[in-house]
Amino acid sequence: MTLAKKVTAEFIGTFWLVLGGCGSAVLAAAFPQVGIGLLGVSLAFGLTVLTMAYAIGHISGCHLNPAVSFGLWAGGRFSASELAPYIIAQVFGGIAGAAVLFVIASGQAGFDASAGFASNGFAEHSPGGYSMTAAFATEIVMTLMFLIIILGATDKRAPEGFAPIAIGLGLTLIHLISIPVTNTSVNPARSSGVAIFQGDWALAQLWLFWVAPILGAVVAGVIYRWFETDNEK
Repeated sequence: MTLAKKVTAEFIGTFWLVLGGCGSAVLAAAFPQVGIGLLGVSLAFGLTVLTMAYAIGHISGCHLNPAVSFGLWAGGRFSASELAPYIIAQVFGGIAGAAVLFVIASGQAGFDASAGFASNGFAEHSPGGYSMTAAFATEIVMTLMFLIIILGATDKRAPEGFAPIAIGLGLTLIHLISIPVTNTSVNPARSSGVAIFQGDWALAQLWLFWVAPILGAVVAGVIYRWFETDNEK
């Protein structure tokens, strides 16, 4: 598979993740009387990954997330030479998804992206008022566990064909735990896409949602690589 096809798949997949996941939060979470709430938003994020894993996993590996690409690289599953192209495609896919969501959401009277637009934040911008330290710890640990799930589910020794289900449900669980803390990132591309349209505090706090997820992912990659090495002896 050529790199051009891989990064195009990553662009499309990340576009879908942001449009589907953040779209559920912006358009449907609190819709009058039949809003899907926290559970629905969590499931929506999981479903975007599950559906794309089956759709493009055989093309690009379906990373959809710079932290995942870094984690797979640290775990020996991904080439360093493809990191930059993948991350660029993911970020632009996230921005494109957020742009389409902005066009749709702005069709409703009174819409104001500066109110949040499904952005990630801490302290006064945390849904539950959690501190920067709590947010940093949450994003590191949740991304670490996400990568452990990804690396384990895609291990050649794991049951075949079930990885997308485990990964999608894993992301759903992560959202159920951490939406109150940071609105759940574990994905710098997802955070960047909506932060650009929020345009204020989300951009100022965006650094945390790059640093913490990538750090957690790299640690997970190192841990799982050790598991594999230990198994080969």
